[in-house]
Amino acid sequence: MKLRPTETGQKHMVTTNSSSHNNTHKELSIQISLSGLSFCILNPSLHQIEVLKHLSFNKHETPYQLLEHVQSLFNTEESLKQAFNSIQIIHSNELSTLVPSPLFNEEHLADYLKYNSKLLKSDFITFDTIDLNDSVNVYVPYVNVNNFIYEQFGEFTFKHASTVLIESILQIEKNADAPKLYIHVASRHFEIISINSGALQFYNTFEYSTEEDFIYYLLFTLEQLKLNPETIQLVFVGDILKNDALYNIAYKYVRDISFGKHKNNFTFSHQPQTQHAEFVILNSF
Repeated sequence: MKLRPTETGQKHMVTTNSSSHNNTHKELSIQISLSGLSFCILNPSLHQIEVLKHLSFNKHETPYQLLEHVQSLFNTEESLKQAFNSIQIIHSNELSTLVPSPLFNEEHLADYLKYNSKLLKSDFITFDTIDLNDSVNVYVPYVNVNNFIYEQFGEFTFKHASTVLIESILQIEKNADAPKLYIHVASRHFEIISINSGALQFYNTFEYSTEEDFIYYLLFTLEQLKLNPETIQLVFVGDILKNDALYNIAYKYVRDISFGKHKNNFTFSHQPQTQHAEFVILNSF
């Protein structure tokens, strides 16, 4: 019987008896959202990123339209018409929440999400375990895309983007003493991650349209966490450059600003614009 991605539970893996994809060592990671998608091909034997591409959508799409974009990608992108040793899907949306492991009960997944997310009765809810933080990330994946990937390739794993983001930053900051505020920037949303002595203090995601939206949420978060804008170390990652609108408005209030970089020292067939671009997908391996 065909095993569906919606039936995989905590392991987040769909398996098949086919070995057609085992004749290569290349790994594929795809990050999907309603505003765009990225994909990345890693050759681990060379420690090299062979392909890294991003596609932005003109508007906020529906999950059905997202699937059409993914299908079109596999029909047109020559680099995806090959076998892969492993495949990972990264789901990026606001439908997630962190739960401390001691309080987590798998039978109450919807209860964790219903107070801060608009859920449908048909939504499939699953979770990632974040051992570094002793927490569980409960979220809604794009099941239609999972099903398509299963039909194309068989075995794959999937995670929520915030799981990859939090794990990566905790690994980078594991020996740090000073508090830091990371901001991961995307085209229509951003995430704030507060770290103190290597431990996660705060995580949240915010939608924005203007730099005024952005600075409002940033200053509000600093106030709520009682962090001093004059002394806090702010680290930008993701889709942001020095002296663009978000950087400049942040620098009016926060003096200590830097840019992060990926935790893996990959080489690239085509070097990305910055060391902090595509932060999530490049840290997913």
